[in-house]
Amino acid sequence: MAEARVKAPKESAYAERFGVFAECLLTGVWIAVASVGVVTYPAAFAAGARHLRRRTAHEAGGWREFVADFRAAVRGGWLAGLAGWGAAAAVWVDVQAARAGIPGGPLVGAVGLFALIGFAVAGMRAAAVWAPGDSWRSLLARAGRRTVLDPAGSFLLTAGLAVVALSGWFVAPLAVPVLGAVAAAAVAVEERYRHR
Repeated sequence: MAEARVKAPKESAYAERFGVFAECLLTGVWIAVASVGVVTYPAAFAAGARHLRRRTAHEAGGWREFVADFRAAVRGGWLAGLAGWGAAAAVWVDVQAARAGIPGGPLVGAVGLFALIGFAVAGMRAAAVWAPGDSWRSLLARAGRRTVLDPAGSFLLTAGLAVVALSGWFVAPLAVPVLGAVAAAAVAVEERYRHR
């Protein structure tokens, strides 16, 4: 006698999309908590992006997998975090020079600010494609090229950074869950670039 097969109930498209959005907000909290180590933000972003890639591929994964990914990413990712803080310090010096009225200061300050934004976008793009065992140096080099070759995607991530900054300025706690939405945007931008 044949057994009757019971199909698992399928989520509606609305429920699935809302589930991804809710997962993005939760992932933003995880990223913020993992970034408390100051230089761990690239590893936290990479673990968050990997978690969201699993979620959109309908693979199992949760907090434990996020922590395992974070531990793997932080091994080389802390150097990328340190480099990011070094770049931010250099731009701060440029901005201070511009404010002091040094000749050419405004131009140097603007160039430094644009370079910092480009570095941040390349870092997000690198973290969005990170997988255990990947070298951060090669990831950042390839992401730097994609940042220049895909200006639309880079602009999208710059706008995401602006949303995080504005959210934090208006209501500080909002910046935390929005980090997950930016991680999802980075994953989407990289997926879009891969299919071009």
